[in-house]
Amino acid sequence: MTGQGEDEESAAVLRTVGKVIKMCRERAALTQAELGAAIGYSEEQVSSVERGRRAPRAAFLEAADRVLQAGGLITGLKREVEESRYPKKVRDVAKLEADAVEMGAYEMSVIDGLLQTPEYARALFGVRRPPLPEDELEQQIAARLARQEIIDGSRAMPVFGFVLDEATLRRPVGGKMVMRRQLEHLLEAGGLRNVDIQVLPLDREDHAGLAGSFRLLRLKEGITVGLNEVQLISHVISDPRQVQILEMRYGIIRAQALTPRESLAFIEKVLGETCP
Repeated sequence: MTGQGEDEESAAVLRTVGKVIKMCRERAALTQAELGAAIGYSEEQVSSVERGRRAPRAAFLEAADRVLQAGGLITGLKREVEESRYPKKVRDVAKLEADAVEMGAYEMSVIDGLLQTPEYARALFGVRRPPLPEDELEQQIAARLARQEIIDGSRAMPVFGFVLDEATLRRPVGGKMVMRRQLEHLLEAGGLRNVDIQVLPLDREDHAGLAGSFRLLRLKEGITVGLNEVQLISHVISDPRQVQILEMRYGIIRAQALTPRESLAFIEKVLGETCP
C-alpha cells in the first residue's frame, strides 16, 4: 500500500499506471473482477491499483500485461512503479546522479553508497536508530542498490572518482565476512575503466576533508552541483561560490590521498588483514 505521507510525484506515477491498466482492461472488455480472477488478485486489489492507491508488484504487472495482451505496455512500467516506492530524497539524488557526466565523492565514515554490497547496505540500514520498519528497510536497500546501475564499466561516461578515508575500510560494518566481501567489491569496482578509487590514510597530518563527506556532480548541461547528505538532511548545493569551495577542497583531498594504483594495493593489504 502507498503510505499516508507519500509525495505527489510518486502518487502521480501510480495514478498514471492505474489509468494505463484500466485502459487496457476496458479495451479487452473485462471487468475488474474478471481481470482479478485471471491474474490471481481480488477485485478490490485491481480497483486500488487502477485508482492509483496501491503500487502493483512486478508479478501483477506481468500477469496483467499477458492477460490483457498489452504487448509490453504494462510491463514497461515496472521501473517507474518500483522507483515510486523509494523515498523522495533518494529519487532526487538518483536523478542527479543519472544526469551527471562526472562525479567526485569523498567519504569519511562509511563506504560510498554507489560502492556498497547488498550485505553492507543492509548492515548499515539495520543499525539505524530508531529502527526502520521492515518494509521501509527493504525499500531503502532496494533504492540504494538501484542507484548503482549507473556504474557501468562498459561505458566511458560518466566518470567516477571516490576518495575513501581509511577508517571506512577498517570499520567492520556487518562483521568480518561482510567487510571482506565489501573490500573485494571495492577492488572489482576499482578495476573498471571509468572508476578511480583513492584512499586517504589515517596517518596523514594534513587532511582537507575533516569537515565531512560530500559529492560533486558535473551535469550534462555543464553545471556542477554539490551534494551533502548528513543525518536526516540531503542538501543540493548550487551556489557557484559554495561549489567552488567544494571543488577546491576535493582537489586537495585527492592530492593528499594515495594514487588509485596505490589505493588498490592498500585495500588488498587491509583485505589480507581480515583473513581468519
